[in-house]
Amino acid sequence: MTDLDSRKDELAKKYGIDFDSLEREQVKLARDVVVRDGFDMGLVERYGAVESVFVGNRILSCVVVCDRDFEIVDQAYVIDKVRFPYFPGFRSYRELPSMIAAFEKLRERPDVMFVSGQGVIHPRLGLASHFGIASGIATIGVSGSLVGCETGDNDGDDIVRDGKRIGKVLIGKEGSKPLFISPGHNIGVDSSYKVSRELIKLPHKRPEPIHLASKYAKEVRKELDVGIK
Repeated sequence: MTDLDSRKDELAKKYGIDFDSLEREQVKLARDVVVRDGFDMGLVERYGAVESVFVGNRILSCVVVCDRDFEIVDQAYVIDKVRFPYFPGFRSYRELPSMIAAFEKLRERPDVMFVSGQGVIHPRLGLASHFGIASGIATIGVSGSLVGCETGDNDGDDIVRDGKRIGKVLIGKEGSKPLFISPGHNIGVDSSYKVSRELIKLPHKRPEPIHLASKYAKEVRKELDVGIK
């Protein structure tokens, strides 16, 4: 038994989690993921992003919506108690409830949502895909890691699993580490990459909506006085 397996058993006993059942649920939900454009990308006017940060036993999820000029048109946040432990592959069970709660507080809904997490490059169901299914919004996953995929090192290189193209590599800024872009839900591989590439605003390496969400999260943490330095 590996250290990871031991940790999984420990968490299962401590929190009463049936990881096998959750894996089956992920696989079942993944069947509903749509990996193609569900709308005309030329008509997109609102972009959203969500950023979650942890402070002690609390999670703060912040959502922003901006227009094509990156002007924020709406934002909302939720701070809640963490109810699920961290374990690789099950991130959405830890973060999704507060993300959706923050999203539902918005008055202005985005056409496309960015999530700092995996979409279909996840071996079962990534955070971006889970969010897309739960919210009904077209979602793009922006991740800094890969599991069980093949890829090149250059901007625009395909990410492949079992011979199937599931994402693309994005170098947001010269000299920066690669980002792995994949559809979350209701959008295709090429559109996910194209939109992400177009929304890079140097010197930031990530799509600008994600940067705005991260900035908003820092501001909220400061306002709430929950540990920012």
